[in-house]
Amino acid sequence: MRPTDIERFMDLALAEAKNAELLNEVPIGAIVVNNEKTIIGRGFNQTESRCNPVAHAEILAIEDAAKQNRDWRLNNFILFSTIEPCPMCKSAAAEARINRIYYGSENSQMMSNKKECIQTNLRNIDCSKILKKFFKKLR
Repeated sequence: MRPTDIERFMDLALAEAKNAELLNEVPIGAIVVNNEKTIIGRGFNQTESRCNPVAHAEILAIEDAAKQNRDWRLNNFILFSTIEPCPMCKSAAAEARINRIYYGSENSQMMSNKKECIQTNLRNIDCSKILKKFFKKLR
């Protein structure tokens, strides 16, 4: 992707951030671009207006892209965000198979909100069993 394309797409992510600002949301915007350099998903932060802690700009842009693409697999698509995506949004991008992320500013809040996992391997056998059973039936 050429630097001029990157600049253009970041400008469009910034336009999405302005939509969030109009709603008194934290002004974060994101877009998803497909292989043909076409915008296929847009999103801006809406955690307050939707009363939804996962309504981050990146998540909403990925959801929009999957809907427009009619497939959750966004292989080789690119995510542009006005801020460094949080771990949840990075994981969503990875799950959607987005292969590249460009972002504007670093996210200074990322580590301050980190909570430590208290306990793991609860009902490990049962939790593992239900997944194995599902995928065995699927195949």
